[in-house]
Amino acid sequence: MIDFNRKKGFICDMDGVLYHGNRVLPGAVEFIDWLHRENKEYLFLTNNSGYTPKELRQKLARMGLEVSEEHFYTSALATAAFLKEQAPGCSVYAIGEAGLLNALYDAGITMNDVNPDYVIMGEGKSYSLDTLTRATNLVRKGAKLIGANSDISGPIEDGIAPACRALVAPIELATGKQAYFCGKPNPLMMRTGLNILGCHSGEAVMVGDRMDTDVISGMECGMSTVLVLSGVSTRETIGTFAYRPTMVLDGVGDIARLADSQK
Repeated sequence: MIDFNRKKGFICDMDGVLYHGNRVLPGAVEFIDWLHRENKEYLFLTNNSGYTPKELRQKLARMGLEVSEEHFYTSALATAAFLKEQAPGCSVYAIGEAGLLNALYDAGITMNDVNPDYVIMGEGKSYSLDTLTRATNLVRKGAKLIGANSDISGPIEDGIAPACRALVAPIELATGKQAYFCGKPNPLMMRTGLNILGCHSGEAVMVGDRMDTDVISGMECGMSTVLVLSGVSTRETIGTFAYRPTMVLDGVGDIARLADSQK
């Protein structure tokens, strides 16, 4: 059992936790209201590299969830921060949406489809056989391969969609080169999240719907972990992993209800 009232900060996934596609999930409104009412520090950490924090704020607002921009951190921002630290002023060939491209530009990284230092893969509609072929040959010529996140799939309203790890796999297979992934469960992203919140790992809770990214990233950083069954994972799939979350709940609304009952 986690005493949620004693925890200072909450790092939460979004897809499968707050919403599916454009549909808000039960309990999401109550959970966010509780975070505000109890003055908790919180950050919504998403491996989806397609959206900017402003777009995420607007997406949630359309579903009736009011969250300001500073409460979002994406794998696109983590990727840009990694490159800015590793190779300031580098150039990249990037496949992705506005969230990834804006993050790279803001970090002082330039676009280059001739001889880039890196090939960066995110999710997005710009993914095609043409862009895949160009990326493959740039990696063959020496560009380093980076994936915004290692998610294989993500939940959508009528099923799942291939995510970054699945999209980068053809380049790995064609070139024999392995990508480095910057999003969850990379501890770099989790440590950044804790620093943004101003929390130590023991003061924070990781909330998500995936064992292979959310739970493992929180566990390996020393955080309490909550797996919610409103997204990808089920009680049956939990047993296929060698590690366990601290708690399993049906949805994030249960956190607010449990916290109130613990007072």
